[in-house]
Amino acid sequence: MEAVLALEDGRIFRGRSIGAAGERTGEVVFNTSMVGYQEVLTDPSYRGQIVTMTYTEIGNYGVNELDIESSHPQVSGFVVRQLSELHSNWRASKDLNQYLRENKVVGIAEIDTRALTRHLRSRGVLRGCLSTSGADVDTLVAKAKASPDLSRVDLVGEVTCPRPYAWQDAPAGRWPRAAERPGAKDGGAAAPAVSGDAQTAPLHIIAYDYGVKQNILRCLRDAGTRVTVVPAATSAADTLALAPDGVFLSNGPGDPASATYAIESVKGLVGKVPIFGICLGHQILGIAMGATTFKLKFGHRGANQPVKDMRDGRIAITSQNHGYAIDERNLPSTAEVTHVNLNDGTIEGFRHRDEAIFSVQYHPESSPGPHDSLYLFDQFIAMIESRGERPRARGGR
Repeated sequence: MEAVLALEDGRIFRGRSIGAAGERTGEVVFNTSMVGYQEVLTDPSYRGQIVTMTYTEIGNYGVNELDIESSHPQVSGFVVRQLSELHSNWRASKDLNQYLRENKVVGIAEIDTRALTRHLRSRGVLRGCLSTSGADVDTLVAKAKASPDLSRVDLVGEVTCPRPYAWQDAPAGRWPRAAERPGAKDGGAAAPAVSGDAQTAPLHIIAYDYGVKQNILRCLRDAGTRVTVVPAATSAADTLALAPDGVFLSNGPGDPASATYAIESVKGLVGKVPIFGICLGHQILGIAMGATTFKLKFGHRGANQPVKDMRDGRIAITSQNHGYAIDERNLPSTAEVTHVNLNDGTIEGFRHRDEAIFSVQYHPESSPGPHDSLYLFDQFIAMIESRGERPRARGGR
């Protein structure tokens, strides 16, 4: 079956339908990762977007039950150069095309993804319409133009959890990431068990769900904490009533300025509890402290972005997925830039000069991507402890 991707500026790409039949609109973006397509598909930060994978062959290791970042795919559509018809991986339970069909993801293959990527880099991200309906291209271009401007849509409200919950991972042993953490000994150690004695229980972290990835929660667990996940609209007062040792602000989709309720909650937490933010959480924290954000021309999406730590000069290769950045010109004097992107000089991290608060724009949970920045989760815990908060049980770490 033929599929067509029509962009709002009239550019047309024809190819072969993969996944489900149908029609979807969304913001067309590209991701430069060579692997990790399953994590990309299920990352809530891609809500409302048609994602193009720039690597030429996608699907060659199939799909499994563990490499997911949410309960189902979040993308509006999926674009690849070549979909692998066969897969080879001992963890795989099905092929990618079957997974796309089962989850009603409309996709297109056998188009020139290099040309599409160059077009988006030149013109900036564009809205598109991906269709297998056989409609004429003028109709599809019109639908692309009429599709929602994502900066005006509350995407966080679409992906956040409906109510608070205590996060529980998959059964023990199914996710051996602890052994991969820098500094882990003897294969790594699980978080200490929750005890009835409040003085020996792990640190309690409240994680705001703006579209949180599962591996972020695993990393918080591996750092020795118990995690309660709360909806994005949870007030500061309700969060503080849960007696957290620290607050985590998650990744998520869309324009951070549209999540006004989240910004107000964070304003009420600044100075009252240690805070760590990632991606959208980093942007929301910046706005809550008085900064502004701007939309990048084509965003940072991939697993090879170089980031410099301004404090010691070290360079980390990072995984990223965002379309907005904090404007350094409006960063308040209470904030110090700690990390910058070496490709375009945008802010990749900052800390509060006086409070136990820091954030990064990139994804240290490395799913998918390099493990260079996993230490940030331990840094969050060390920051809490250094501020005189209740110490955690040490377990085997």
